[in-house]
Amino acid sequence: MALIELTPGYFVSPQIAVEEVPALAEAGISLVICNRPDDEVPPSHQAAALESAVRAAGMDFVHIPVTNDTLTLDQVAQQAALIEAAEGPVFAYCRSGTRSSIVWAMGQAGKMETDAILSAATKAGYQLDGLRPTLDALAAQKG
Repeated sequence: MALIELTPGYFVSPQIAVEEVPALAEAGISLVICNRPDDEVPPSHQAAALESAVRAAGMDFVHIPVTNDTLTLDQVAQQAALIEAAEGPVFAYCRSGTRSSIVWAMGQAGKMETDAILSAATKAGYQLDGLRPTLDALAAQKG
């Protein structure tokens, strides 16, 4: 498992397995966010299985399942608030890390410049340039 850093304190990756949870604790992660819907994975990789392992390792866990078709601004706001309130590094995962990157990017709109958001994503290996109009619109709404 690779912890892919988008910003100091926020990391993403593709789907993890229960066996990888101790490495997250060793890395100092305080909160794990699962952005993957349970219907995409077998029971061994569903949120409940990961949540048990994460909590047993002393970290917090939140399940905010998103898809490209169902992502809402409420989910973005929820995840942004969790990241901001976390008392240590946050790790989010989905199938590839892209959805977790998109949710983060949308949550940063208006807090960071759009170019900085897209640059951070690109450096981490996620091409989110198509999100520019959305990020600009969200930033304008936040004023």
